[in-house]
Amino acid sequence: MSEHLGKDITMEEWVKLESKRRRKDAAKQFFRIFFGRGWLSKCCLVVLVVFILAAVFCPLLTVYSPYEQSLIDALQGPSREHLLGTDNLGRDLLTRTMYGARISLCTGLLSSLIAMVIGVTLGLIAGYFGKFVSGVIMRVVDAQLSIPPLILTMCLAAIFGGSILSISIIIGISSVPMYVRMVYGQVLSLRENDYVAAADLIGQNKLKIMFKHLLPNCFATIIVLFTGNVGISIMIEAGLAYLGIGITAPTPAWGTMVSEGYNYFMFKPALALVPGIALMLLIISLNIVGDGLRDALDPRLRGKL
Repeated sequence: MSEHLGKDITMEEWVKLESKRRRKDAAKQFFRIFFGRGWLSKCCLVVLVVFILAAVFCPLLTVYSPYEQSLIDALQGPSREHLLGTDNLGRDLLTRTMYGARISLCTGLLSSLIAMVIGVTLGLIAGYFGKFVSGVIMRVVDAQLSIPPLILTMCLAAIFGGSILSISIIIGISSVPMYVRMVYGQVLSLRENDYVAAADLIGQNKLKIMFKHLLPNCFATIIVLFTGNVGISIMIEAGLAYLGIGITAPTPAWGTMVSEGYNYFMFKPALALVPGIALMLLIISLNIVGDGLRDALDPRLRGKL
């Protein structure tokens, strides 16, 4: 508040100014640090953008359908017509890989959004109100954490089916605890700040304090966690598809493509290697970009994780 001494402002105006200042500082740190991290972060950002563009514009980038079969063209090698060859049913491998990027990114983003909305809301409530409310929420979270996410998603997927929406909801539910615990810890420290105490003193609504003052100052941590969680969700979705209990054929999910291509690995390794390498590159890019976001948005953690 010392920065505004000598200025004729009310307590409520000071609360707004202090909250905005913190958000502006975080944005400046992001652009300065993230784009100055070196070639690896920039390369991974380019790879991530390429995957996103391929997923969005795949109908414009290929003339083939990911589902149309042509047994005459089965198991062909790379050619002008099929740059990466064809699979055991004559489908273009490059086309199915690009559509697989769409499935993986949609599943990862949707499941992470579901987890973020539920987890952040519960974390805000638990951290701000404390006492009995936080005790109930955190004990439920601890109980869910005792179950490995992959085991939980396998059981739920076997019950609710393998559609994209079902798998996204299932993976999202399994990822909620990490958001709850992270936001809960952030709110416990943020609620002791002067501008939060001032907002409480002037009688602002508790929901307004949580979502207007506390939540924006948790954005840095939430964005970093969200980026990493997208990669984890994509990996879980691919694992479920590989095991045959997630998104199943003929949907061009990368896990399903790896599982099908494994049967032809000795004489047509590209069927398993191409979607496997695409999956690896996407997850590595997401993790490194997330690492850059963490350094940019929270310099206190730089180089520690």
